[in-house]
Amino acid sequence: MRYAELQVTSHFSFLRGASGCDELFTTAKSLGIEALGIVDRNSLAGIVRAWEAAKETGVRLVVGCRLDLADGMPILIYPTDRAAYSRLCRLLSLGKERGGKGKCILDLTDVALYADGLLAILVPDEADDACAVQLRKVREIFGDRAYMALTLRRRPNDQLRLHDLNTLAIRHKVRPVVTNDVLFHEPGRRQLQDVVTCIRHRTTIDQAGFLRERHADRFFKPPEEMHRLFSRYPDALARTQEIVDRCRFDMSELTYQYPEEAIIPGLTAQQSLEKFTWEGVRDRYPEGVPDDVVKILNHELDLIRKLDYAPYFLTVYSIVRFARSQDILCQGRGSAANSAVCYVLGITAIDPAANDLLFERFISAERNEPPDIDVDFEHARREEVIQWIYKTYGRQKAALCATVTRYRAKGALRDVGKALGLPEDTITALSADVWGWSKEGVGEKQVNELNMNMSDRRLRLTLELAQQLMGAPRHLGQHPGGFVLTNDRLDELVPIEQARMEDRQTIEWDKDDIEALKFMKVDVLALGMLTCMAKGFALLQEHKGVTLDLATIEPEDPPTYAMIRKADTLGTFQIESRAQMSMLPRLKPQTYYDLVIQVAIVRPGPIQGDMVHPYLRRREGKEAVVYPKPELEAVLGKTLGVPLFQESAMKVAIVCAGFTAGEADALRRSMATFKFTGGVSKFKDKLVQGMVKNGYTEEFAEKTFSQLEGFGSYGFPESHAASFALIAYASSYIKCHYPDVFCAALINAQPMGFYAPAQIVTDARAHGVTIRPVCINRSRWDCTLEEIEGTDRHAVRLGMRLVRGLPEQDAAKIAVARGDEPFVSIDDMWRRAGVPSASLVKLAEADAFRPGLKLERRDALWAIKALRDEPLPLFAAAADRERAVIAETAGTGCDASADDGGRQCRRGLRAYGRDAACPSGQLPARRSHPPKYRHLRRGDLGTRRALADDGGAGSGSAKAGQCQGRHVHDHRG
Repeated sequence: MRYAELQVTSHFSFLRGASGCDELFTTAKSLGIEALGIVDRNSLAGIVRAWEAAKETGVRLVVGCRLDLADGMPILIYPTDRAAYSRLCRLLSLGKERGGKGKCILDLTDVALYADGLLAILVPDEADDACAVQLRKVREIFGDRAYMALTLRRRPNDQLRLHDLNTLAIRHKVRPVVTNDVLFHEPGRRQLQDVVTCIRHRTTIDQAGFLRERHADRFFKPPEEMHRLFSRYPDALARTQEIVDRCRFDMSELTYQYPEEAIIPGLTAQQSLEKFTWEGVRDRYPEGVPDDVVKILNHELDLIRKLDYAPYFLTVYSIVRFARSQDILCQGRGSAANSAVCYVLGITAIDPAANDLLFERFISAERNEPPDIDVDFEHARREEVIQWIYKTYGRQKAALCATVTRYRAKGALRDVGKALGLPEDTITALSADVWGWSKEGVGEKQVNELNMNMSDRRLRLTLELAQQLMGAPRHLGQHPGGFVLTNDRLDELVPIEQARMEDRQTIEWDKDDIEALKFMKVDVLALGMLTCMAKGFALLQEHKGVTLDLATIEPEDPPTYAMIRKADTLGTFQIESRAQMSMLPRLKPQTYYDLVIQVAIVRPGPIQGDMVHPYLRRREGKEAVVYPKPELEAVLGKTLGVPLFQESAMKVAIVCAGFTAGEADALRRSMATFKFTGGVSKFKDKLVQGMVKNGYTEEFAEKTFSQLEGFGSYGFPESHAASFALIAYASSYIKCHYPDVFCAALINAQPMGFYAPAQIVTDARAHGVTIRPVCINRSRWDCTLEEIEGTDRHAVRLGMRLVRGLPEQDAAKIAVARGDEPFVSIDDMWRRAGVPSASLVKLAEADAFRPGLKLERRDALWAIKALRDEPLPLFAAAADRERAVIAETAGTGCDASADDGGRQCRRGLRAYGRDAACPSGQLPARRSHPPKYRHLRRGDLGTRRALADDGGAGSGSAKAGQCQGRHVHDHRG
């Protein structure tokens, strides 16, 4: 008996289906079902996953989707050929454009416009007048491609309902066909199906009622069972196979064509690329091109020509060239740093020839996979680049990839717990200690440690169902910057929907989907440190007359490395975290390549692979570096015999174990993500046996594999680390030589990094930088530099961006109204700037009126209370609105600052206490000893570095004062 199930909902219908495509197709194969029609709601988001599952199992995929129409009952739509598939994609794109993010609004009139080549199955509930009307319309639109579904609902008189539907369909010349309306692959998923329904409707299982499915058999049934259940409708059963035969479209028919990028008139894309490449060589190697570089470039250009990738390189080159024409700082990273062509085109800043980087990590003829170039741009200006791409290529040919937001352990526990009605405190306790991508979830041991009763049915069921839900898609998001560009209409390949962000649109497929279909992706990413560096270069030029950029920063600067070795790296790129800071004095970087290793070594992969301590011991000369064979020294010589990078693992596999380049890349892919670990293990036998066969001991081979296995928990490619190390060095150089510029630029680039503005300012003071507080007569929105009279130094004037809650447009009004004429009072500022009193309150709370108007916080707040935002009376300017108020007591201002995030704490609370305790001016103990003998103690207020600036005009700051929640006091005082 033959049967094809044409109405299958996967979990890419988002909280409707309870099974993934791999589960659905595997179960269908075991039951003897020949084909599956995946019909997710108003979406093709899961169709590529279904296609891959179909290829693995041999079960035929019938591409389709379910359209929930605004003016009628649902219709299942299936394209019969490639052209019909394009029309389906455009139809879905139309509905998503109307509906906005996550919605699709279509009616039968829209469907009729795109119906050519599409096959439709109407899904009615009852054989009533509405059904008759819909049948007539569907017949008019689709002709002999119109069908109607016969599906059991397990209700009273169900067989009579089927009979009436069958009769009605025949009367309107629409052929009935059997479907089972599958929502999950096996009976055990019924409970999860109810739970995702509750999650979708934001209710609990006790309150769901008829929101749940009314019957429990929405799972696959063998063909024999379907023939038994629908024995009265043999023709309707046979039509399942008829539809499969009519719908011959396969996803492999999608032929992707990259946009043609000739750029230079009269030249092909390849010729243009070669011309730009050899022009760029002269800039990169002004003293002459080394022979090995020429050889590498010819090899890369030849491979690019064979694989027809020249248009892709020209696209990225055009994007980078546009960014630089607009003074937007950018730099390529990732595997593209392995390419000499990318280097001479200015896409990347790493010379792969000088750093011995592996080009096959980027492009391989054996893999025949599209390249993937990642380019970082200033995060504050990346949107300009994105909109230029839309404008240049057109919105019908360019869109961002999607990201599939999936359930992790914590989220699954919370949502399932809420659906099952567990108390909030129980849910919080269960999810508190679960790491995001943990596969184990919460076990019985953890439940017992929380003093919970594992025999409680709801608790036990929560843990079981949360385990099942982990990894299921929750919704679609947008990729950080992965663009798909096409020569023809993109919405004929995949549906496009509007993103939540204005002027952005995304496709329904993520990067794994487009990789499976061999689409090319251009990554336009954002990096906060590039914004910081760009702002820093601008400040240097404006205030110090120094012209600097990433290319002209002095390389291998000894003072910079001395600062790095002391772990004085707060605010710098990549080496600012506590883990990196603790490693810096041990690794003691002295060269650029040391920084490359520093960036890569503090990662879960090298740590779990037991690579960190062996490398440090060998670096310090405490452990001999032994290479069993000379070929291994050629591979791991730079890293002292330790495979710290993914490229190292690939080279070891190729040279020592006999892997092909393709097999080595498969090994690399298994190490490429930290979210799902364990993929490296399947290569163990081949790696160990290959190394033993080539003369290595089994013990050494096992140890090598255990190191590589650690990369399954996330390790860095060398090219990626090299790109990041360059920015890490540049940011450290600016901090070392221009700490005032670095402080201002870093605050202006917020939010980014590990540290709050208060910590950045405190660190700047420790480097001798004078910090001046927010002032309504001196500050702009951003922090700026001000000359210190009588010196060649500059102070950092904090900007109004640090005043919490102050809109940027109000700060701009203040700066414009102020011009060259300072404000003389709050009333004067209010009238000239026209900002609402609420913004003045924010400024007063930040003590921004004290430096310019000599008004304490409380005086300023009282003055603001006398202002009104309504239209002013004719002679209001003559009124004196200032009134005498009770002055703030000593310490009150500091207390208010602490409550408000430490905006303007001029002196620590202990300072006020000492004034009261020492009225005759006795010298406190803390002043009688050098600062190096002062020690930190819990319970003190302020920070050790803040002691160097004990009050005065330069010590105040907005959102950056000394109130850090820790105290400093003298150990002997």
